[in-house]
Amino acid sequence: MPHSAIRMRSAMELNEAVAASETLVQRLLDGVAEIGRDPPGITRDAYGPGESRAHALLAETARGMGMEVSVDAGANLSMVWRAADPAGPPVIIGSHLDSVVQAGNFDGAAGVIAGMGVVAALQAAGVRPRHDIEVLALRCEEAVWFGLGLIGSRCLLGRLPEGALELRHARTGLTLAESIAACGGDPSKLGAPLRVPATIGAYLEAHIEQAPQLIEAGSPIGICLANPGNLRHPHIRITGEEAHTGLPHRFRRDAALAGADLSLSLERLWLAEEAQGRPMAVTIGRFFTPADRHSLTAVSGTFEMSLDLRAYSPDHLAALEPALHRVVAEVEARRGVTIDLGPRSAAAPGPMDPGLIEALAAAAGQGVPRLNSPGSHDANNFAASGVPTGMIMVRNRNGSHNPHEAMDTPDLMAAVGVMAEWLATR
Repeated sequence: MPHSAIRMRSAMELNEAVAASETLVQRLLDGVAEIGRDPPGITRDAYGPGESRAHALLAETARGMGMEVSVDAGANLSMVWRAADPAGPPVIIGSHLDSVVQAGNFDGAAGVIAGMGVVAALQAAGVRPRHDIEVLALRCEEAVWFGLGLIGSRCLLGRLPEGALELRHARTGLTLAESIAACGGDPSKLGAPLRVPATIGAYLEAHIEQAPQLIEAGSPIGICLANPGNLRHPHIRITGEEAHTGLPHRFRRDAALAGADLSLSLERLWLAEEAQGRPMAVTIGRFFTPADRHSLTAVSGTFEMSLDLRAYSPDHLAALEPALHRVVAEVEARRGVTIDLGPRSAAAPGPMDPGLIEALAAAAGQGVPRLNSPGSHDANNFAASGVPTGMIMVRNRNGSHNPHEAMDTPDLMAAVGVMAEWLATR
C-alpha cells in the first residue's frame, strides 16, 4: 500500500469510488438546473430564491453524507467532513451557486458540486481524512447583482470594500446588508475576517473554462496558473450637449460618439499592452443612450456605459488605472464632454500557489495543459489573502454567462479525480 496522509486501500479503489460518485454529481447538477430554470437559460439570483434553494439542496445532501452544515455571517454555506483527529488546518473546496441572468448551469455550481463528489469518493474508498475537508458554497460571486463580485469570499476573508453593505440588489432593491440578513447571515460581523487565512490549509476550486483553450487542446481539464484581477466602473456617465441632428461636427458635444471613442481608445490600449507581452482584457458591458431621452433626430447629450479592466499581476493592474484616466482625459478634450467614471470596485489578481500547481499537475498526469483563466473567481480572494490556492479548469464549449454552456459531466469527474487523489496522497 502507498504511504499517504489519508489511509486508503488502493488507487484502484479510489478510481472506482470517483466513478461511482458521478451519480451524486449528476443528480446535484440536474437539481440546481431545475431550481434555476429560466428559459432560455438558468437564473439563480444571489441572496434570492434561486441561490438560496440551491444552498438548501446542497445542505440536505451534505447532512445525508454525515457532514456538518453551518451558515456564516455572510450567509455562506459550509459543509465539513470532520477528521477523527485533525493533524493540520482544513482543506477547502469551494465555488458559488449564483448565476448571471439566463446563463448556463455550470459556472460556479460545477465547482461546489465537484467538492461534494470528492467527499463522496473518498468516503466510498474507505478514506478517513487527517484534515477536515470543507465544501464551501460562497454567496454572490457574480457582480451583476450588486455591481460588486466575489461577495461571499470577501465576507469570509474581511475584504468587503467600504460602503459595500449599502449597495442595492439589482432586482429586489434591498441593500447588501438587508440581503445577507434575510438569508441567515449577520452583517454586523463583517468588519473583520470570519476566518483567519493562516488557519486554512489550502483552497481548491474547479471551474468551467471561459475561453475554449481546453477545447482547442483536446483536454478534459487544465491546471490554472492565475486568475486576473479586475478594476470595474459599473456606471460611467458621459455628459455632452443635446442638439439637432444637422449640427455640424465642429459644434457638437456628442455623448454617444464620445462613448464610442472611449471604447475604441481602450481597445487600442488593450492591443498595445498585449503586443508588449502583458495580457489583459477590456470589456464594455453596458453601452446606451438613456431610453427616456434618446431620439432618431437628436444628438444625445448623455451616454452611459460600464467598464471592466482585467490583468494578471497587481503591478500591471495598478498601472492600468492611470492609463485609463489618461484615455478619459483625452476623449473629454477631443469630444468636448465630461466623463464621470462613477463608483469603482476592484479585485486582486489570483496567482495560484506553485506547489499546488505542481501537485495537481502530478495527480492529473502527463501532458495536462497549464493555462491562465480569463475570469476572476473566489479563488482570487483566497490567493490574495495568503491561502495556498489551486484551480482546475474544466473543458466547456461556448463560454459562460450564456445559456449555451456545455460542460460534460465526465470532464468534471476528471477534476474530481485529481482533487481526490491529491487529498488521498497528501
